[in-house]
Amino acid sequence: MKLGIIGPAGAGKTTVFEALTHDFAGMGAKSETRLGTIHVPDPRIDLLSEMYRPQKTIYAQVEYLLPGKKEGKKEAGADLGWVRVIRDVDALIVVIRNHAHMGFGPPDPQADFFAIDQELILTDLGTVEKRLERIAADAKRGKAADKEEHDLLVQCKAVLEEETPLRRYPELAGAKPLKGYALLSAKPVLVLFNNADEDESLPPLPAALDEASCMVIRGKLEHELAQMSPEDAAELLEEFNIPAPATDRVIRKSYETLGLISFFTVGEDEVRAWTIEKGTSALDAAGKIHTDIQKGFIRAEVISYEDQVAAGSAAAARKAGTFRLEGKTYMVQDGDIINFRFNV
Repeated sequence: MKLGIIGPAGAGKTTVFEALTHDFAGMGAKSETRLGTIHVPDPRIDLLSEMYRPQKTIYAQVEYLLPGKKEGKKEAGADLGWVRVIRDVDALIVVIRNHAHMGFGPPDPQADFFAIDQELILTDLGTVEKRLERIAADAKRGKAADKEEHDLLVQCKAVLEEETPLRRYPELAGAKPLKGYALLSAKPVLVLFNNADEDESLPPLPAALDEASCMVIRGKLEHELAQMSPEDAAELLEEFNIPAPATDRVIRKSYETLGLISFFTVGEDEVRAWTIEKGTSALDAAGKIHTDIQKGFIRAEVISYEDQVAAGSAAAARKAGTFRLEGKTYMVQDGDIINFRFNV
């Protein structure tokens, strides 16, 4: 999972990036695009590793991408140089200032989010219009266009001209013929309202957002926490009523926003977490591990994490009858422990 961090000037994007990744490169790094990779904390993997004592334990990973300032070249009067950098991310984290900041006016979260959303919409509209112009030019030369792609682009243009992000229309946002365009307003969005240390409340939300896609982060405080020892951090978390470090909370919210779950493969050689979308079949989950497993799929041996922990071992789970065989169309559930049987 790869998430791009964007937001208006003064929002605290670098502070948030460093709090999430524990990559404290200093002020000089602001001109460079930064990529931080972190393990997804998961106590289930920890416990499974204790049970199996594998040679390797592999956690799921999250990448946070922060465009550098030098990417912010002017394009048609707008500061959109970061667009090129974030095209390939799975979702966007929009950091919005919700605290006083020297050199800036009072915080206006609604206006700031609207401005960012409009940049995404205008960028997509330019992309769609250019493609439609190219299709029209090709048609004059006798080159037929893909009708489905053309119709989808026309629908996108109509939505974008209404100043509406494509993510409001899931069928358009997820349409396969449009995947190659990496349209920005079609990407899921998680909004982090960057509050002052003592403020843990969400501000009034823009009409385009709901609480499911928003959360509060006290960036400066979280930045300090990320540099402390676990013991000191625990005291500060309790003092400021923070349930868990920002890294944990943002990852959980990111999974919810993207509709992601984890399944596990276990053994003496390796215990590993795999990230998939909700509603993924056993056949497609097998392909996540290796295409040969998908091609030669026979069946999946499945037990839920809870049942295995309750039984104490895979062998005990078999005796208890909680170990089951599933076919290609089985929809993998969060926490499933799966052994794929296949023949190539």
